[in-house]
Amino acid sequence: MNSIKWIENKMPRTEDKELEIMALCNVKAARAFHESFPQYKVTPLAELKELAKLYGIDKLCVKDESYRFGLNAFKVLGGSFAMARYISKLTGRSIEELTYDVLTSPELKKEAGDITFFSATDGNHGRGVAWAANKLGQKSVIMMPKGSQKARFDNIRKEGAVTTIEEFNYDDCVRKAAKAASETPGGVIVQDTAWEGYEEIPAWIMQGYGTMALEADRQFEEAANEPPTHVFVQAGVGSLAGAVVGYFANKYHHAAPTFVVVESDQADCLYKSACAGDGGIRIVDGDMQTIMAGLACGEPNTSSWQILKDKVSVFVSVPDWVAANGMRVLGAPLAGDPRVISGESGAAPAGFLYSLMTDEGLAPLRGKLGINEKSRILLFSTEGDTDPENYRRVVWEGANEK
Repeated sequence: MNSIKWIENKMPRTEDKELEIMALCNVKAARAFHESFPQYKVTPLAELKELAKLYGIDKLCVKDESYRFGLNAFKVLGGSFAMARYISKLTGRSIEELTYDVLTSPELKKEAGDITFFSATDGNHGRGVAWAANKLGQKSVIMMPKGSQKARFDNIRKEGAVTTIEEFNYDDCVRKAAKAASETPGGVIVQDTAWEGYEEIPAWIMQGYGTMALEADRQFEEAANEPPTHVFVQAGVGSLAGAVVGYFANKYHHAAPTFVVVESDQADCLYKSACAGDGGIRIVDGDMQTIMAGLACGEPNTSSWQILKDKVSVFVSVPDWVAANGMRVLGAPLAGDPRVISGESGAAPAGFLYSLMTDEGLAPLRGKLGINEKSRILLFSTEGDTDPENYRRVVWEGANEK
């Protein structure tokens, strides 16, 4: 239970039937939309030159999403774009027309009418939805699973959302939020997981996440003069992972990087699906108690799964100590490397890479992934210290040691 588990992807391929979601034209439309926000700035790509030397690889870069729109996480990219696409469809206006200034105008509010955006969240996604709804002059209702941290709850409430902590896990919160939206005039569920009959908005959310992937791709090219050879990305329902993998697969086609997906061992639905080997999804239920709150999701996004099972090389399931190690590695860098303040879910790939490069028990996996002195690795730190007290417990006090 306390060890890292991994499985090589040997599932049957499905001819990229969902890869079009992350077509470059869709990602560029999302990027243009986000660029219209006065809060928009490209988030940093931290190049860890000294750590790359320690690992014996060529390049190691970490996309730092703690700077995104002042919200300390990447999630707002998906929710805001999906909400704009929904209003585009509602009003018949093109998404290119719906810049930030137009979306937040009283005229568009009158044209769109009253909307209540519902969502379930561990914190980051709901905060992004609440923030965007607030900017649009609309209402939001955010439901959080049991065990959610007060700091994350308070941050959502500050954006004007009706916010509750339910006595359910994340996946049951999604079901409750969807039911409430269907029963509310003007209600719409904005969720980054897809299920049968609910695919359009999750696809828009994935496209919104593409802004982060596109930025990172361009920044990596500037830093290394070449694209990454390996991309490690974390997964909850898999929407972020599908967005990142889908973007790079579309951009580089047959020369795409090697993709590795990292999950919490308490919510490793993608890993378990890969272990089954038949291409179908597997579900994890229960409380899913992990410090990686953003990854505590037991039911895969069905659309994203099609991308991941076609493109990912290895699926990895990690215990909490791996994420905690990642927080410490990024938060206390080698001399000369920039510091990255990374939360529990944000640091999971960095923690896994640390184990991969330092644990001889994982040498066979290094070989399968082809990691060597020429490797150029890209990681995504998807959140900062969204739970500041726990961040200090882990980084300062050594909580969640192996």
